[in-house]
Amino acid sequence: MSLAFLHAHDGAEPHSDAIWAVDWTNADTVISVSADGSIKQWDSVSGQVSRSRPPHTLGLVSLSVDPSGKQALYNTLEGLTCLWDLEDGELQGTFESYARSGGEPTEPSWSVSLNPRGGTYASTGGSGNVTIHSAEPGSFGERRATLTSGRSKFGMYCKHSPDGARVAMSSEAGQIYVFDLASNSLQTTYSSHAMAVRSLAWSADSNLLLSASEDKRLILHDVRVSPSGKPGSGAVATLSGHSSWVLSTDISPDGRLAVSGSADKTMKVWDLGARAAVSTVQDTGEVWSVSWRPKPPAHGTAGAFVSGGEDGVVRWWRSAGAG
Repeated sequence: MSLAFLHAHDGAEPHSDAIWAVDWTNADTVISVSADGSIKQWDSVSGQVSRSRPPHTLGLVSLSVDPSGKQALYNTLEGLTCLWDLEDGELQGTFESYARSGGEPTEPSWSVSLNPRGGTYASTGGSGNVTIHSAEPGSFGERRATLTSGRSKFGMYCKHSPDGARVAMSSEAGQIYVFDLASNSLQTTYSSHAMAVRSLAWSADSNLLLSASEDKRLILHDVRVSPSGKPGSGAVATLSGHSSWVLSTDISPDGRLAVSGSADKTMKVWDLGARAAVSTVQDTGEVWSVSWRPKPPAHGTAGAFVSGGEDGVVRWWRSAGAG
């Protein structure tokens, strides 16, 4: 089987530097953050910017949007974490994770993730742990818990499961840690990759976790846990085909397909059931971020996704035959 994905359109006002992250939201808008310090909200039909924030001095390196598509959490290079209201354009909270407060050790946040259940967000960074913070306006950023990986390797990426029960974190050494949020304990560790894991994606049912690594591979993990607490099958598939670092990945809303973006200047669409690439899309530069449209695709089509990367342009792609 092979699928064709067509270039639908570009964002009208490119970022002036590379895009670090894009997210196609449930409100059918797209959010992008860039090394130019700016965050933009885009209309997916016209490709026009519908809202933006004045640029920060340093680049924005992490983005997480809540399930309603109404709030975006983002993080700057030095660890300033902000919660942006996408409806009124106001900041609901800011937290300087690098600033000393009381006797608590500081750790500048690198990657951040909003809990889909609301109330908290997770961050990771240099210590290789995950910190749970308040996401409430009155106490935004206050530490609620520290989840310890047991390794002091830099935390590259963290992401909540869609059901809000777990948070996964990946490290510069290639490990992936899955923490249970009910007990704030480490549930499973995967050592599937030989090099840094740049991105993680969960399936909509929270049963599968896909990792993208500098070792040029993506690995699909079955993270289900038996009633007795015994971990599931772990790594169940390896997706190979990129010729350089895999920088980003996402799983389609129906769980059938995945998309990946790479430093080899391509995106690949994978059939997860067949464990095979079904489409390769050429881009102009390194692809740093990809995100599926969360709305289920029209019957007989494979849906659509958005990408961002080295050239600062947000690009929309749709499967051939989709409107």
